[in-house]
Amino acid sequence: MDRERALRAVLADVTAACGPSLRVLAGAAERRAYETDALTAHRVLPGLVLLPDNREQVAAIVRACLAQGVPYVARGAGTGLSGGALPAESGVVIGLARLNRILEVDPDRRIAIVEPGVTNQAISAAAGEFDLYYAPDPSSQVVCTIGGNVAENSGGAHCLKYGFTSHHVLAVEAVLPDGSVAVLGSDDIEAPCYDAPGYDLRGVFVGAEGTCGVATRIAVRLLRTPEVVRTLVADFPDVASAGDTVSAVIAAGIVPAAIEMMDNLAIRACEDAVHAGYDRQAAASLIIELDGPGQECAELFDEVSALCSAHGCTRLRIAADAAERAAIWAGRKAAFAAMGRLSPEFLLQDGVVPRTRLAEALTGIARLAADAGLRVANVFHAGDGNLHPLVLYRAADGEEPDAERLAADIAELCVALGGSLSGEHGIGVDKACSMPKMFSPADLAAMDRLRAAFDPSGLCNPGKVFPTPALCGEARAGAYQPHPLEETGKIQRW
Repeated sequence: MDRERALRAVLADVTAACGPSLRVLAGAAERRAYETDALTAHRVLPGLVLLPDNREQVAAIVRACLAQGVPYVARGAGTGLSGGALPAESGVVIGLARLNRILEVDPDRRIAIVEPGVTNQAISAAAGEFDLYYAPDPSSQVVCTIGGNVAENSGGAHCLKYGFTSHHVLAVEAVLPDGSVAVLGSDDIEAPCYDAPGYDLRGVFVGAEGTCGVATRIAVRLLRTPEVVRTLVADFPDVASAGDTVSAVIAAGIVPAAIEMMDNLAIRACEDAVHAGYDRQAAASLIIELDGPGQECAELFDEVSALCSAHGCTRLRIAADAAERAAIWAGRKAAFAAMGRLSPEFLLQDGVVPRTRLAEALTGIARLAADAGLRVANVFHAGDGNLHPLVLYRAADGEEPDAERLAADIAELCVALGGSLSGEHGIGVDKACSMPKMFSPADLAAMDRLRAAFDPSGLCNPGKVFPTPALCGEARAGAYQPHPLEETGKIQRW
């Protein structure tokens, strides 16, 4: 059966199973809106886009795709930055935007149960009525959805103290690739267990980039709103001094809620865009925030201020009230959008290095950028060494291939310095070819076998995470050994 006929069969199956409430987007113009995520360097036009509004419809779509051998990918708001929600060629996109209900907020148990299309910030808004909030806060939290957060194990500015999505998801209800429904992390999504015995299947699913199934309900942990929050901006004459300050704060035993760093290029773009009061002349700035009990926060804040001064801080700005604090964070969280003021195109990278090697990493990035003849603006979660370099380029001048190579070189530099290819944006298709730089063939084979245990058909978000000859070229083929079942035909790659 050819691909076009297989898609027609899928459409017939799901229409019969779901009825008129299932939204179908089959026109070329409609499908084109789903051909990429926020990482626009990769584009694939899906064969069909289906928008279910409940778990049963999701399961029907997965079963139809399995029966016809058609690949599929679940998609939330499309804010991903590694190509993780990129469609498979002539495959199906399962858009989860209509599964956007907050089903329960339980202030006594401090949990919320939500559907995958709920935005990250909406959870905190609903919990705020009970003086609670949801801690992970990606910069795109106004629009990014919890389903995508689960897929990529998203973090945010406050992950230094509060951790990533994986630390706040108690259980996931998912449609598995065989079309069955399972709850991972608990036996009941409505009564999630904080420490369930047995294999941590929830932990496998969170951060698996949508390769193990489609989330339909998620139970998340809520935290009590801190008593006090204090925020400062410290400017420095060079990046090295700012990096040394980060290390000094952590070495002193202080764990701020957040420590963010921006270099001069990023500072100027953000200030021009938001007018947050940043010093456009500073070589580097740190945003440091502490929260917690009032007395403890006051004492630690004084200590942090002293450490900034001791390491060459040229200006220390302390937020006077909630409005000024909000302005400071508005500037930081607008960083990616603000890059449009510097360049018509840019690529956003995501890697991790040990805190003690921040200065070395930034020096290496500057050297790579100079060699490529391109500019790089740096914005990152300095507290946990999660870098977000933005490679600026002009496609009209033929710079896109150089920008892509520079972005890959930066990711691999992070690995060479003892870090990771990704801190929160995932591998997707963007960094799949770099995976052998971080993992041995045996490591990759083990991961692929685990993925195949969930998805023996190979239809659930194929072509992501692992290097493949089609993606990386024949020169890098064979970097890992595929699952042995592929040789028997029991696993089929689209």
